[in-house]
Amino acid sequence: MSFSSTFLHSFSIPKCSISSSSSSSSSSSSSSLPTSRDPAATSQLPTGIRLRRGSAGRVLDSKSILVLLGTGFTLSLLEPALPSAATEFQSSLLFNEPQNALSLPTWAIHVSIVVEWIAAMALVWQYGEKSGNESWKGLSWGMVPLLGGAFCACTLHFFYNSESLEVLVPLQAMLTVIGNATMCIAAFRIYKSSQERSKNL
Repeated sequence: MSFSSTFLHSFSIPKCSISSSSSSSSSSSSSSLPTSRDPAATSQLPTGIRLRRGSAGRVLDSKSILVLLGTGFTLSLLEPALPSAATEFQSSLLFNEPQNALSLPTWAIHVSIVVEWIAAMALVWQYGEKSGNESWKGLSWGMVPLLGGAFCACTLHFFYNSESLEVLVPLQAMLTVIGNATMCIAAFRIYKSSQERSKNL
């Protein structure tokens, strides 16, 4: 063998330590080392990732790749429809109200005013019974038209100011005028009865 062929042969086969015991041991040690033709040596990647060729140790087989590609393709098709579907689902859960709907704090004020007015009517009636001055009960009756006007306003707002219920607007105004007049009359009667009671004392 020439010097050039020996030099080239040294790059193709890695060097290994050969013991001087026997030729059979040298051949077995040299065969155990990885060579350029060894499949295990060619399957080792520079990044340290090793793909085994056994059926049980495959990282990604053909079925897994097909599943991943199919999932990605399906998501790419469904991506434009996902925001619109989410918006429709959210709108179906929420109750869509018109722009003229009253807010929750405004409804709380309306309802609390009506409840307070009814409570005031009951207290005035009880005061007239316990004091013996029946004119106070007239004030409680005088507050009834104003309570009707409050019910008209709440009914109109509850149906979002519907055009079919526009009659409630003049009815509320009429009940407000009547209620103010009846309360003025009731207050004057209370004043006259108080003067009479003070003269009798």
